[in-house]
Amino acid sequence: MLVLAIDTSTPAVTAGVVSLSASSPDPVSLDAESPDTVETLAVRVTVNPRAHAEVLTPHVLECLAEAGITPAELNAVVVGVGPGPYTGLRVGMATGAAFGDALGVPVYGVCSLDAIAAAVPTTPSLLVVTDARRREIYWARYDRGVRVEGPAVNSAGDVDPSPSTLIAGSASHVDFFDLPVDPAETPSPAGLVTVAAREILAGSVPAPLEPLYLRRPDAKTLAERGK
Repeated sequence: MLVLAIDTSTPAVTAGVVSLSASSPDPVSLDAESPDTVETLAVRVTVNPRAHAEVLTPHVLECLAEAGITPAELNAVVVGVGPGPYTGLRVGMATGAAFGDALGVPVYGVCSLDAIAAAVPTTPSLLVVTDARRREIYWARYDRGVRVEGPAVNSAGDVDPSPSTLIAGSASHVDFFDLPVDPAETPSPAGLVTVAAREILAGSVPAPLEPLYLRRPDAKTLAERGK
């Protein structure tokens, strides 16, 4: 299966085309631990928090061209739904939804922190952090690849690192914690598709895309300002 993967939850604008195949002819009957084959055919990443809207669609088209496929050959779309800032997330989710609607293929939303964790070798306790601005971080904790805490948003000083043995995520924020660092910094196309692989291969109907903002937007209505 050919999958378009998109993430705009961080300053990185990421798009890629991934080939996904099941480890068995009957993916529905497989145990959740069974491995699938995830191969990245093309990827484009631009780190610029102000360029999501300008570069995402060109990135997608470049990836399709590099992979040597047409949009009509895509079987599914996977989109990172955050946590992340409002402006960035809405660009990626709207673009993913538009491609899915135009092509008549399902669009799966996945937690972007899960996608980072999926790119890290299995470890008993992993902490993943990304930039939430306002001197805060988005974070989640994983036990052998399964999220056991989060996602949440806090100041780094309020997140206890002691249960974790490894950290991954934003290079500007992993150093707040005295933990060994894995090089995975942002959601990769392969990580995004890995998180959604079971649903894609099973042909599951995806849930509606819901962004993980985790806090209220800065903009307020007049009524809210009055309160």
